[in-house]
Amino acid sequence: MVREIIFFQVGQCGNKVGAKFWEVVAEEHGIDKTGIWNGDSNLQLERLNVYFNESNTGRWVPRTILTDLEAGAVDCVRAAPVGGLFRPDNFIFGQSSAGNNWAKGHYGDGTKVADVAMDVVRKESESCDVLQGFQLVHSVGGGSGSGYGTLLARQTRQQYADRIIVTFSVYPSPLISDVVVEPYNATLSVHQLIENADYCMNYENEALYHICTRTLSLTAPTYSDLNHLISSVMSSSTCSMRFPGQHNSDLRKLAVNIIPFPRLHFMMTSFAPLTSRLSKYYQNLTVSELTYQVFSKRNSLSACDPRTGKYLCCSAQYRGLISSEEMDRTLRDMLDKDSKLYVTWIPNNIKSSICDVPHKGLEMSANFIYNNTAIQDTYKRLGEQFTSLFRRAAFLHWYTAEGMDKSEFEEANQNMGDLVAEFNQYGMDDNDEAEFADDE
Repeated sequence: MVREIIFFQVGQCGNKVGAKFWEVVAEEHGIDKTGIWNGDSNLQLERLNVYFNESNTGRWVPRTILTDLEAGAVDCVRAAPVGGLFRPDNFIFGQSSAGNNWAKGHYGDGTKVADVAMDVVRKESESCDVLQGFQLVHSVGGGSGSGYGTLLARQTRQQYADRIIVTFSVYPSPLISDVVVEPYNATLSVHQLIENADYCMNYENEALYHICTRTLSLTAPTYSDLNHLISSVMSSSTCSMRFPGQHNSDLRKLAVNIIPFPRLHFMMTSFAPLTSRLSKYYQNLTVSELTYQVFSKRNSLSACDPRTGKYLCCSAQYRGLISSEEMDRTLRDMLDKDSKLYVTWIPNNIKSSICDVPHKGLEMSANFIYNNTAIQDTYKRLGEQFTSLFRRAAFLHWYTAEGMDKSEFEEANQNMGDLVAEFNQYGMDDNDEAEFADDE
């Protein structure tokens, strides 16, 4: 039985990443720019209904809602080559920009647009046989993606409480940024995501920027390069839901295996192989080499070093013709070699899956999703930036003018601080906890 997923792409970043994602997914399934299947394998059709609806005319239409508070980003997608794929009724937009203001997206104009968007979600869900869950791609630094995006997550949680909600969240970076109030927007977004998402895939612009410059040897990376990188990782994260394989996964199965406690649902991801265009002709890819790369900090899409924290749980997703025996052996060797990086109180904390259909242009690839306590560094960094602004009440009047109260900022910062403390606490082993208790 097909288990469908409804996809949201919210704000400028969300729509641009989302458009790239659908471009990659359509190409992998053999669907052309008009929605007609021209593939060469029945494997491409077997689970196409997970992300696509088939129309009466034989066109395959992505099950996605493209939404923003202004028409600009949505019109860009509509005018792009991939724009012909989408159902015209699923382009939902308002008449005024959020202006990088979280409050305007969450409490202001966003509420009116959200009502229309949720009506489209209801229609899409009614046409599903068995709705598996929702995926939402957005940024947490701007106004629409952060404020309006988290509003949609909250309303989806209220109306579909028993379905899985996953977010692909892009975090701000001092290296590639154009918004001064990012610390406010991101902190308020994290506060909402803690409560209203089942798990969140974190992508940080800083880490993406480093991968583009150091690993892919791009001299001046643009947002388009970063979006392409994110969409490649997203397609790998979802491949075991879209194609059959030796070990399969779905949204709930992944959640059950990598989230030991409900609040600790913020994931780091890495992808392999990542090499420059010139280097790829000189490498010999093996399962062990792929595994080594995905465990490396250089391939992580979060600006945190996983080796400074502890792995709580991991999910290793391989693509290509890979032996499950070789995969298990390689993961076991990696676990034995770096056993000190894993918490001892979860005995078997690596889940694995294999998708037989390779990534476009690659013979084999690997995607690694991991729950690591080092992610607290992202939230510590955000907390410090937030505090330096909030202490002086800088820019606060823009938010209070939309009806927000100062106490909501304090609550959001406190909630994020508690999240950091929880990651710190659960990263301790039994011996560490005993020492901690003695010190107290």
